[in-house]
Amino acid sequence: MTEKLLNHRAEGPTSAPPLLLGPSLGTSTKLWDKVAPELSVTHRVVRWDLPGHGGSPAGLIAPGATVGELAALVLDLADALGIERFGYAGVSLGGAVGLHLAAHHSERISSLAVICSSAHFNGEGPWRERAELVRREGLAGLAGTADSRWFTPGFTVPELVDDHRSADPGAYAACCDALAAFDIRAELSGISAPTLLLAGREDPATPPAHLREIADAVPGASLTEIPGASHLAPAERPEAVLAALRGHFDGYAKRGMEVRRQVLGDTHVDRAQSRQVPFTARFQDFISRYAWGEIWTDPTLSRRERSMITLTALIAHGHYDELAMHIRAARRNGLTPDDIAAVLLQSAVYCGVPAANSAFATAQRVLAEEDGEPR
Repeated sequence: MTEKLLNHRAEGPTSAPPLLLGPSLGTSTKLWDKVAPELSVTHRVVRWDLPGHGGSPAGLIAPGATVGELAALVLDLADALGIERFGYAGVSLGGAVGLHLAAHHSERISSLAVICSSAHFNGEGPWRERAELVRREGLAGLAGTADSRWFTPGFTVPELVDDHRSADPGAYAACCDALAAFDIRAELSGISAPTLLLAGREDPATPPAHLREIADAVPGASLTEIPGASHLAPAERPEAVLAALRGHFDGYAKRGMEVRRQVLGDTHVDRAQSRQVPFTARFQDFISRYAWGEIWTDPTLSRRERSMITLTALIAHGHYDELAMHIRAARRNGLTPDDIAAVLLQSAVYCGVPAANSAFATAQRVLAEEDGEPR
C-alpha cells in the first residue's frame, strides 16, 4: 500500500458498479464487516480507513485538517483504482465526507447514503476540546467510553473498540479538527445525487433530527430511522442497514428486472429465477443489472431496433435457443412476422445462408407456437 493512499479493502466483481464505504471516527473497515460482503454481490465495494486508523498512514492528515481534505484522499483512492463515478455510503465522519463529495464533486457521485451523520456536528467547541484531550492524554480514556457513545446499552463490538484504542492519537485529533470545522448546511440544496439518510433512533451523537435536517434540505432526499440502533448502525443493525442500502443503490438491478420481464415475459424470467443457485446468482444479477438495466434501457435505440440487432447477432453466432427466446421478445417489442422474416433474410447476406436457414426453421416453429397454428 502506497503511503500516499488510504488503506482500503475491495470486494465484488470489477465489472459491477463501484460503491465506496466510509467509516466513523475511531473505527476501521471492520465497521462494514456485516454489510459489505452482501453488498459486494451486486457492487464493486471499496471500504477505506481514515488516516491513522486501521491500515491507513497517519501522515496523510495534519492538525487543522478539513473534511474537504479527507474527501480529496477518497478521490485519490478512487482515481488509483480506476473508478471515475461511484456510489457512496458513509457513517458519521464518513458521511460528512460523502456530503462534501456530493456538494463539491457531483460529477463523481452517482448516489449517496449518509448514515448516523450530520451537516454540522453540534459546533466546533466540543471537537476542539476532544482534539486537545487526545493530543495530551492519548486515546485510552475515550476508548473506555466508546460503547456508550456508539451502541445501545448491553451491545458491543470488541473489534471496533480495539480499533478506537489503537488509532494514532495525532491523526484522530486531526479528524476531530475536521469535524469541528465542518458545516455544510448552506450547500445542501445544491446536492443533486439521489440521497438516502439513515438515522439510528437511539443515536445520542447524531440523533434523527440531524439527519432530518439534511433530508429536508437536499432535493428529493429520503430519511429512514432504524429502531434499536445507536451511532454505529451498520455494526449494530446490519440487516436493516443492508436492506436500506440495497433498496437505494440497486437501481439498475431493479430497473433491469422490470425491463427483462417486459421484453422476455414473466414465464421465462420466473423460470430462470427458479433455477438460480448460489453458483449462478452473480451471473443472473449481471444480466439484470448490465444487459437489461443499462443497455436495454438506453433511450438511443428503441426496443424494436434492439430486437432486430439482437436477432442478427444471435444468428451470426448460432445461438438458436436464445434466438427462439428473442423472437418471442421481438413480437412483444412490436415486430411482425414479416419484419422478422426481413431481418432473417438480411442475415442470410451478412451471416451466411446456412445460419439463416437454421434461423428460419427456429422462427417458423416459434411463430407457429405463438399463433397456435402451423405455418
